[in-house]
Amino acid sequence: MLLCPGQGAQKVGMGKDLAAAFPAAREVFRAVDDALGVALSKLMWDGPEDELTLTHNAQPAILTHSLAVWAVVQPALDPVAGAGHSLGEYSAYVAAGALSATAAARLVRRRGELMLEAGQARPGSMAAVIGLDAGHVSDACAQASGEHDVVVAANLNAPDQAVISGDPGAVERAGKRLKESGAKRVLPLKVSGAFHSPLMEPAAEGLRAELEQVDFADPAFPVIANASAEPVRDAAAARRLLGEQLTAPVRWVESMQRAAAEAGNDVTFVEVGPGAVLSGLLRRIVRDTQSVALGTADQLNAFMEQHA
Repeated sequence: MLLCPGQGAQKVGMGKDLAAAFPAAREVFRAVDDALGVALSKLMWDGPEDELTLTHNAQPAILTHSLAVWAVVQPALDPVAGAGHSLGEYSAYVAAGALSATAAARLVRRRGELMLEAGQARPGSMAAVIGLDAGHVSDACAQASGEHDVVVAANLNAPDQAVISGDPGAVERAGKRLKESGAKRVLPLKVSGAFHSPLMEPAAEGLRAELEQVDFADPAFPVIANASAEPVRDAAAARRLLGEQLTAPVRWVESMQRAAAEAGNDVTFVEVGPGAVLSGLLRRIVRDTQSVALGTADQLNAFMEQHA
C-alpha cells in the first residue's frame, strides 16, 4: 500500500542524496526541471528555505521527491492501492500510471499558484487542533461560522487531530470554542490561504479547467481519494475528485481505514517522499499495521537490499 506525503514536508536539501545515488531518481529531477522551465531541483537542494516553502514551489518539490523515490523502488513493489495527503494524491496517481510525472508537476505548480492567488484575494487562516475528535471540531466550526465569514474542518488527520480553515475571525472563534471544549492545543499554522475550505473555490474553478486539459488514464491500482475516502479506479473519477479536493476536507482517517480494508492483512504501507508524517498518523488510525518510510538514499538502499 503506497502513501504519498503532502505540503509541509519540504526542507532544504530534500532529494539531493537520491540524485547522487540513483540514476532513476536523477532522471526524475531532470525531467521535472525541464517540464517546469525552472531549476526546481537546485531550489530543493540549496534553498533558500523561504522560497522553497512558497506554495507553488513546495508542492512540485514534494511531488518530485516522492516520484524520485518511486522511480527507484518501483521494481520492488506491486501496490494493491495508494493514497496521498492533499498534494500527495497527485503523486499517488503518477505511481498508478494515471498521470505522467511531467504533467503532474505542471499541474501542482499551477495548483500552488492558484491557491496563492485565492489566498491573496481573500486572506484566510488555518489552525491545528489537538485532543478532540472530528465531531467536536465540526460542531465548533458550525457554531463559529457567520453570515460573512466561515470556518470548516479542513484536515481530519487522526482520531484526535484535525485542522480548521477559513476566514481569520471565524477560525479564531472556533479555536476559542475548541479550547473551552477541552482541546489540548489549538496552534495557528503558517499558510498562505485557507486551504480545503470554501475560500479556495476560485482556485478550484481554475484547477478544474487545468485538469480538463490533461490526459488521464485509469489507474493501475486504486487510489483512495481525499474528498470521498473511496477508491478511485477510473480516469474520469480521478479528474473530478481532484477538482473537488481544494474545497473539500482531507478525510484522512476514513481514507486510512478504507485503505486498510482494501489492502487486507499482512500488507506493508510504504511512504514514499520526504519525512514520515503519514506513517505516524497511520499508527494512530489503524492499529497493528506495518509501515516503512522511504525518503533518503540510506533508507532506499536498506529497503532494496531486503527486497533484492
